[in-house]
Amino acid sequence: MAVFTTNISDAPARLRDWLKTVGTALALGFEAHARRASRRDQIEALEAMSDVELARIGLRRDDIVRHVYGDLFYR
Repeated sequence: MAVFTTNISDAPARLRDWLKTVGTALALGFEAHARRASRRDQIEALEAMSDVELARIGLRRDDIVRHVYGDLFYR
C-alpha cells in the first residue's frame, strides 16, 4: 500500500506571488510597447530642435510627424 501526501498550504501564496510577477511583467511590457508605438519621445526631440537644425537634417517643422511615422502611414 502506498501513501501519498502533499503539503499545499503555501500553494495559494506561491500562486499569488507568481500571478503578481506575471502581471507586473505584462504591465511593464505593455507600457514599453505603448511608449515605442507612440514615438512621442522622438517627436519631442525633433520639436526641441531649432529650424536651422531641422533644415540641416532635411526636415521642416511641419514634416516632423510625417517623418516619425513615415514607415507606417506614408509609403
